Amino acid sequence: MSFVDTSAAPPATPPAQAKDDRVQQRSFTGLLFSRPEIGALVGAIVVAALFLAVAPAFRSVNNVGTILYSSAAIGIVAVAVSMLMIGGEFDLSAGVAATTSGITAALSAWNLGLNVWVGVLIALIVSLAIGAFNGWLLMRTGLPSFLVTLGTFFVLQGVNLGVTRLITGTVATARINDMDGFNSAAAVFGSEFTIDFRMLSLHIGPIQVKSLVIFWIVLTIITAYVLQRTKIGNWVYAVGGDADAARAVGVPVKATKIGLFMFVGFCCWVLGMHLLFEYSVVQSGEGVGKEFIFIIAAVVGGCLMTGGYGSVIGAALGALIFGMTQLGINYAGWNVDWFYSFLGVMLIGAVLVNMYVKKKADAR
Repeated sequence: MSFVDTSAAPPATPPAQAKDDRVQQRSFTGLLFSRPEIGALVGAIVVAALFLAVAPAFRSVNNVGTILYSSAAIGIVAVAVSMLMIGGEFDLSAGVAATTSGITAALSAWNLGLNVWVGVLIALIVSLAIGAFNGWLLMRTGLPSFLVTLGTFFVLQGVNLGVTRLITGTVATARINDMDGFNSAAAVFGSEFTIDFRMLSLHIGPIQVKSLVIFWIVLTIITAYVLQRTKIGNWVYAVGGDADAARAVGVPVKATKIGLFMFVGFCCWVLGMHLLFEYSVVQSGEGVGKEFIFIIAAVVGGCLMTGGYGSVIGAALGALIFGMTQLGINYAGWNVDWFYSFLGVMLIGAVLVNMYVKKKADAR
């Protein structure tokens, strides 16, 4: 009889479990590089530091409201344009669409003798219809959004000038500041208030803040929440990344893209109403060229031209950079002829930074 001695046998070692990358903690640097707006944040800090150093007027708290207003005039539409770019599309008609909205409200109220608020409602319907048409034509024909909205740009530019001249005989709408409903509408779209904060020895103000700035901040917060925390935001990223793959898993690609164009139309309406009730008149040639500024703000904020990546907060920072630069050059006494050259350099630099940040984020 034989015996096997097992007393010295080592205990069996359970196999090591593979580490789940999904729960792996990321470093602070990794978290920074995962955010598309990090480049815009750094750029905003650099631009602010530059003009704080070279332009004494830039340091005045009284000018904060002016800087914010200049930024809001771009950022209110750049928020929607950034969402659209994340969804993989462009809108080159956004600048003149805002003018179309203001002209529609002014001419419909003035020519038909309506309450100004009726004109505002008609303008909203027209603005949403323009966005819906852009989205529908894009999905119906399969043409690039660049071509679709470029065509809309020229159509609206001609309509703005032709209809205004036909009805008023000039290139501007008639003043509507004496019509029913103007004062209440102006209180919503064209008002301003003063911030004058005092506590002990701390005094901030007075700062004049226009209602457009509030619209811009509120829309940015709401849109950022929708993009990052809701199913609709997931759809936007999905259709921008790969529309066919998104459609295969049940994402309503057509409705999502049309909705994005309509959101651009809504933001153009807000800007158009502000321009109308701020000045009580709209110039038919206003808005031409602004569409590129909106796109630049979105790209500076982290949006890629290919879609599927970007940030609404970044677009707001891009608009802030624009506002600070536009006024900072004046405050510093520099030659303003170089402003658009700076924008071009900023755009190229932003594209390179965005590509680098995305590559770093993908590598981590």
